[in-house]
Amino acid sequence: MRVSFIVTTLAASLLVGCATRPSGPVAVKVLAINDFHGNLLPASSGIRIKDPADPSKTISVKAGGAEHLATAVQQLRAKNPNHIFVAAGDLIGASPLLSALFNDEPTIESMSLMGLETSAVGNHEFDKGAAALLRMQNGGCAADGCKGPQPFKGAQFQYLAASTVDSKTGKTLLPAYHVKSFQGIPVAFIGLTLKDTPTIVVPAGVSGLTFRDEAETVNALVPELQAKGINAIVLLIHEGGVPTGDYNECPGISGPIVNIVKKLDKAVDLVISGHTHRAYNCRIDGRLVTSGDKYGTVVTEIDLVLDPASGKVSSAQANNNIVRTEAFAKDPRQTELIAAYEKLARPLAQRVVGRIGAALGNSAAANGESPMGQVIADAQLAATRDAGAQIALMNPGGIRAPLPMPADGLVRYENLFSVQPFYNNLVTMTLTGTQLRQLLEQQWAGQPSGGSRVMQVSKGFSYTWDASKPPGQRVLADSLRLNGQPVAGDATLRITVNSFIASGGDNFTLLRQGRDSRTGMMDVDALEAFVKANPTVAPGTLNRITRLN
Repeated sequence: MRVSFIVTTLAASLLVGCATRPSGPVAVKVLAINDFHGNLLPASSGIRIKDPADPSKTISVKAGGAEHLATAVQQLRAKNPNHIFVAAGDLIGASPLLSALFNDEPTIESMSLMGLETSAVGNHEFDKGAAALLRMQNGGCAADGCKGPQPFKGAQFQYLAASTVDSKTGKTLLPAYHVKSFQGIPVAFIGLTLKDTPTIVVPAGVSGLTFRDEAETVNALVPELQAKGINAIVLLIHEGGVPTGDYNECPGISGPIVNIVKKLDKAVDLVISGHTHRAYNCRIDGRLVTSGDKYGTVVTEIDLVLDPASGKVSSAQANNNIVRTEAFAKDPRQTELIAAYEKLARPLAQRVVGRIGAALGNSAAANGESPMGQVIADAQLAATRDAGAQIALMNPGGIRAPLPMPADGLVRYENLFSVQPFYNNLVTMTLTGTQLRQLLEQQWAGQPSGGSRVMQVSKGFSYTWDASKPPGQRVLADSLRLNGQPVAGDATLRITVNSFIASGGDNFTLLRQGRDSRTGMMDVDALEAFVKANPTVAPGTLNRITRLN
């Protein structure tokens, strides 16, 4: 039934496009977000921007959350009757407890209430597999039962997955594009996720699926769209870049999005990106490319002008609007939705776990370490001592939030869950000293596009890396130390990691060579046990890893 509805809507849209073209240019407002990650409430991190009083410094601004975002979208919509609200993926997954406890159904309901019309899938939409993603689209109860205050109806917006295909049939898991007409002029929105999704999602999440090249997928769709009379094309892509400027500028940008955009057919007019959790307003290869930070802290306002004669985009301009909590009132419908789920979540969410002596940040120092990362690694080592663990390593991508200092000093379960929301098991395995060094080299050599993922290490283990050396040669061979003693190449070591990277996730493929693996408790449970066992957890000195140059 859903497929029929989409086809019928598209056919009607194109018929209107043929029959009622306007005589003058048509202004269209596109509103976009990305990487919401179930942050129904404003994240404690807010958004960092240049300090207006001193641009050499940055300040944190309180922003985001569904209540304030909904109001911002509503106000921006009112500027132009020709509008559409879209997203570039990762609406769900790696979410705070309030959304994750209910399988992210609250976030899907929130976005539907906001009037979101279409979204690309992101890598985190696949965290629980294709069947779970299709349930997000179509509704119904999860395998563990219905948990919400009312039956889950599924998304009232359309997910798009142009590059994700069933490996057996070759058919896309979800529609490749969504078409909307503005005064008779059709605009296509192609949606897809990054081709590297299988390297950053657990194998079960992408089983049976193939992720095709981003630019090749888009370029193959262009002739099909043009044959249908669609000459205005927008790409919603869950891949991005790293800008050098502030949230609404772009003096420079690097990362995968640059090469992807350069390979796109010139018929693609606008690229709305995400994934890197950065805000930017760029021109790449003459094309407008935007991104709106994360967690609903920014809504990108894009103004297109459509030429009625050709149906093409004649101009495109963008502005990244910060969704300041002080500037946008709470939307009452979102407040009602959140309150219903908070009531159900409260007993678990508010459970007191322990105390911290100071905030634990998750921003990495130059050597790659962070206070939160050290605590997690220490917690995982403590939790797996009975499996013989000597070293614990934690991938930084799994540390989703800092642990702010509560007013009363008390840490609650929902705080810990925001830091580690993936429900990964701990896995303890045997590696040699040589394998451990090779694994550490994969922090750079195994990563796409010249990136790095410096793992957090537990107390007692240390090593040195040289940033001036090429990837694959950065870890000093004689620098590995365990409890002050050199780690020999033929030494056998018991190493603890989470189940995601144990399976080769984040390109840490060497971990697949581990022997005598033993599976332990969930990562968040290990963190809870550690906080409970230590009277007051405090940040340590970031000196376990030494960086040269």
